[in-house]
Amino acid sequence: QVQLVESGGGLVQAGGSLRLSCAGSGRTFRSRAMGWFRQAPGKEREIVAAISWSAGNTYYADSVKGRFTISRGNANTVILQMNSLQPGDTAVYYCAAGALVEELRIGRSEYWGQGTQVTVTS
Repeated sequence: QVQLVESGGGLVQAGGSLRLSCAGSGRTFRSRAMGWFRQAPGKEREIVAAISWSAGNTYYADSVKGRFTISRGNANTVILQMNSLQPGDTAVYYCAAGALVEELRIGRSEYWGQGTQVTVTS
């Protein structure tokens, strides 16, 4: 059974940092792009960042550029370092895996995690 499991969410004050991790199992993700999406209450799910299997291609939503960094820990893990967090970053964050960064950018993911809550207080 293929699974993506997120960890690292929590409660933080504005200006603080959190580090999200996602571990895949059940298959190798060596050839897959991986990424992070988020969904705030009452809003649609949106892509936050994505990274190619080689880590040579990355994408960031404009709202997080300069504050978030995505990286591959190994073939089956993806990490999202979130700095300078703002209340607007409050959402459930989902890990995803797909064929290409470009596919993830349009929401076309092969696998989804169950999500981890990130809450930023002012």
